Amino acid sequence: MMDKNDIIEELKKDLDKKRFEHTLGVAYTAACLAMRYYMNIDKAYMAGLLHDCAKGMSNKERLSYCDKYNLPVSEVEKENPSLLHAKVGSHMAKHKYGIDDEAILSAIYYHTTGRPHMEPLEEIIFVADYIEPLRDMDPELKEIREEAFTELRKAIIHIYANTLKHLTKSDKALDPTTQEAYDYYNG
Repeated sequence: MMDKNDIIEELKKDLDKKRFEHTLGVAYTAACLAMRYYMNIDKAYMAGLLHDCAKGMSNKERLSYCDKYNLPVSEVEKENPSLLHAKVGSHMAKHKYGIDDEAILSAIYYHTTGRPHMEPLEEIIFVADYIEPLRDMDPELKEIREEAFTELRKAIIHIYANTLKHLTKSDKALDPTTQEAYDYYNG
């Protein structure tokens, strides 16, 4: 595995300034959530650090990467290849950055859509990506941030509800996993 400082330097080169700052925000937020919920802080930090490691690639590059490494691409992902950054990022975390911890790789893989029955680290990265300090796209963010540190499941449900509302309004393609996860957590 690459040293944390080497990973940070590599990400600084691969990501634009705003995405890099977001990445650091997610890593720190994930570490704080891990501390709050008595989880491994280093794992949470590393998953947060690498969650968007494939965001510097274009959609065409992500599709080519999936083709090259035989990563499955759904119809929704073909229509909206930006969703592939999570899947590609998980693969890159393993093969480029040397991460062999399955919990970290899975947290990266599912950080965009989540999934039913998420593992605790997956939940933390899913939430940290949404609430990190530089985010401001949700008028209910203050409330969701409070929920994240008091009742994580409630924050997850709130994030899914707002995400589904946003996707419905914007006519963006909905990955079925997002709906399945919302139904699971809200059930």
